[in-house]
Amino acid sequence: MNEGSLASIIISSYNYGRFLKEAIDSALNQTYPRAEVIVVDDGSTDDSRSIIAEYGDRIRPVLKENGGQASAFNAGFGVSRGQVIFFLDSDDVLLPTAVEKAVEFFDDPQVVKTHWPLSVIDEGGHETGKVIGVNLPEGDLREALILNGPDGYGWPPTSGSAWARRLIERVFPMPEAEYKTCPDLYLAALAPLFGLVRRVSEPQGFWRCHQVNNSWRESFEERMKAGLWRTDCCLKTLSKYCEEMGISAAPENWKRNSWWRQIELATLKIAALIPPGETFILVNEDEWASGATIAGRRRLSFPERDGYYAGRPADDEGAIEELERLRRAGANFIVFVWPFLWWLDYYEGLRRRLRTNFRCIAEDDRFVAFDLR
Repeated sequence: MNEGSLASIIISSYNYGRFLKEAIDSALNQTYPRAEVIVVDDGSTDDSRSIIAEYGDRIRPVLKENGGQASAFNAGFGVSRGQVIFFLDSDDVLLPTAVEKAVEFFDDPQVVKTHWPLSVIDEGGHETGKVIGVNLPEGDLREALILNGPDGYGWPPTSGSAWARRLIERVFPMPEAEYKTCPDLYLAALAPLFGLVRRVSEPQGFWRCHQVNNSWRESFEERMKAGLWRTDCCLKTLSKYCEEMGISAAPENWKRNSWWRQIELATLKIAALIPPGETFILVNEDEWASGATIAGRRRLSFPERDGYYAGRPADDEGAIEELERLRRAGANFIVFVWPFLWWLDYYEGLRRRLRTNFRCIAEDDRFVAFDLR
């Protein structure tokens, strides 16, 4: 992109004072020479505003009453001037090259979105070894979107994307009641309708996994209910834009293939197959962030250490050892859910152990369960 073009990094924050400085510093320390940093405080009651004040005119502060992430995005974009827009969650961090590597793709006027993987860090900022968004798709993704909806193509969390201003102007203001959390869904759902998506292959930031994440404070059941409602709202918006653009769409597929719908269906199967009070292993890399129980059944991660997901087993031997350890700890069932059924192919020895020694009680292309008793 022309060196005179401005990029806008919009940081949205609510009561994340303990992480905020690291996020702001990462935005200010970009190698790209023309980047403005806008910090939107969404009615924080901690020390966030005093931290923001310390930066003086190095940043542009927007101080508002609490209204949720979408309202913070709208407020930040309203004062921005950049032709490329970055939305950075205040508990996340950008690498110094993030803006530089992303903006070069926007020389092509057809590009509306660039995205990249994010390395996962824990609450203290230590890398976990996990990466979100490996092998992200790129190019013309409209067909995948129209066929299967927002979950028809892979996209990273909020801090892993940059957006063309012309796209944001077309679809903003973002509906605020619907997207108090998870505003990335709205943008990811609409972007491929308006142009091309490009990819930076290497991680350009850190996504922080922590137990006080604002998106995870409600119970799993409450989050699932809200997620299903938000998905329905998103799909209605996507359908409206398709209709306005004369695009023939398949909305019946969108809901069926949506992330939260798949979780709901899997949860119903768990409740139907596993007796109340039983302990089961859930193989989903803790993607649901469901906590210790699901539908009154005790859930164990696989592998598990101190109650948390411990990362993929190194090999079949490690997977089998962990299976037997958790059986001794009281697990009587193991469940594999979409999109993690590939574990049964990758860990061939684990698959053989399960199919040879235990009864498969349910199996389809989205769900496999074994009785370990």
